[in-house]
Amino acid sequence: MRPHTLGVIGLGAIGGSLALQAKRAGIATVLGWSPEPAERVAAVRQGAIDDAPPRAADVARAVELLVLAAPPAANLELLGSLKPHIGAGALVTDVGSVKRAIVARADGLGLGPRFAGGHPLAGTHAHGFAAARVDLFKGAVVYITATRDGDGAAREVAHFWESVLEAHAVLIDAAQHDHQLALTSHLPQAVASLLAHHLAHATPPGATFGPGARDATRLAASEPALWTEIFLMNRDELLPALRSLEEPLGELERALETGNAQAVTAWLSRAAQWRRQADA
Repeated sequence: MRPHTLGVIGLGAIGGSLALQAKRAGIATVLGWSPEPAERVAAVRQGAIDDAPPRAADVARAVELLVLAAPPAANLELLGSLKPHIGAGALVTDVGSVKRAIVARADGLGLGPRFAGGHPLAGTHAHGFAAARVDLFKGAVVYITATRDGDGAAREVAHFWESVLEAHAVLIDAAQHDHQLALTSHLPQAVASLLAHHLAHATPPGATFGPGARDATRLAASEPALWTEIFLMNRDELLPALRSLEEPLGELERALETGNAQAVTAWLSRAAQWRRQADA
């Protein structure tokens, strides 16, 4: 799908980048809405959108493809409140990092055949329209999750991401997505924040931090309100992932307690081997 009219609800780093790149790719009309008036003004001035109507409903009724780019919980609410205003035949997608809830919501609202979830793996720690980039999605993987009857919509949304935003679309089941992201995204966020918590309280005043501590805690600088929503919406997958850390941590503790250099080396080597393969 290459729409003539595109609507983006939420003009932060993700929504703003999407609008900016779509406009640069030649989409004829891009409309946007944000609860922050300053973001709407900035998006118009910088050419990311052609107009910013006063209400989200005004965007929904005027476009062929509507993208919900608010935080995950807000997207759930928007899907319900905007349903009466979505144009006949228009498709809807989102960009949130938890997919089961919004896919189920679309099915429950009767929007299943016209909705497909989306999740671009191209986040940024900065937020607000000021962090929008014209190349944020170029070459990025974007997961597309279909509803029960939404295979056609999923293919159309995938084509939009590939043809307009130059991303690599991957179709995936919503449950599989949430399980995978709990391990590959949500767990690393939790571990980075845990380490930052510990360093904040355990390090002596005036201590300096080298690249190791800075690299390992980089994710801890992410937006707390957004990640609170993500953690809670995917908690049934995140909790087992967190608990699975107890066994390898205990293994290291036992090796250190007994002074077992061979076991410590083996423990570190397994991690080093995986990390080198990940970079290959």
